[in-house]
Amino acid sequence: MYTAQGRIKQGELFTQYMPLVRRHALTLQVRLPASIELDDLIQAGTVGLLEALGRFDAAHGASFATFASQRIRGAMVDELRTRDWLPRSVRRAARAVDDAIRRLEQQLGRSPEESEIALALEMPLGDYQQLLNDTNSGQLLPFEELVADGGEPVSFDVSNLPFEKLLDEQQRQTLIAAIEALPEREKLLMALYYQEELNLKEVGAVLGVTESRVSQLHSQAISRLRARLHDSA
Repeated sequence: MYTAQGRIKQGELFTQYMPLVRRHALTLQVRLPASIELDDLIQAGTVGLLEALGRFDAAHGASFATFASQRIRGAMVDELRTRDWLPRSVRRAARAVDDAIRRLEQQLGRSPEESEIALALEMPLGDYQQLLNDTNSGQLLPFEELVADGGEPVSFDVSNLPFEKLLDEQQRQTLIAAIEALPEREKLLMALYYQEELNLKEVGAVLGVTESRVSQLHSQAISRLRARLHDSA
């Protein structure tokens, strides 16, 4: 049972953290199909914030800001999981890219270039880059299921990623190694997007490329990470 004072404090926290709900919603929206409405994400995030207010226990050591952020984002992801918004053809294409990258890395002993991946997929480079745009919307949930909070600080700091703890220590170290093996531009992109929380336009400005190109590079980076994590499983 909450006291009157407790209810007032919850109301104040709710007002204080509602902008965080919108911020998370905007961050997710740029990587989702146009059919996913911002208001739907905000509604789901609001439910997550309310759950955070009801379940937060300061005795566990985490700050309310961290706890609320996890609950808000988790609620949005749960909402997305209930929707069959990604066509099967796009899922198949994403798996094909992963497989091609995995084969090439085994053959070449290094991260393959875009042109090499396109050749392995038997398609022109332009078609491959369009495929990356198409599959980028499908990368959100699988990557969140792979990435964990925690890990040793590296040039791309996994410990600052806003995701739930889903991996044990060995898997975290494998992920860190996979991130370190990314081509420098893709590693920088991931740091800017996930750690610094820049949007696609801002990341593009830093890299000197268009938002569409950022989307392509992001999709490719995720495929590289999944391929390496698959090999280590």
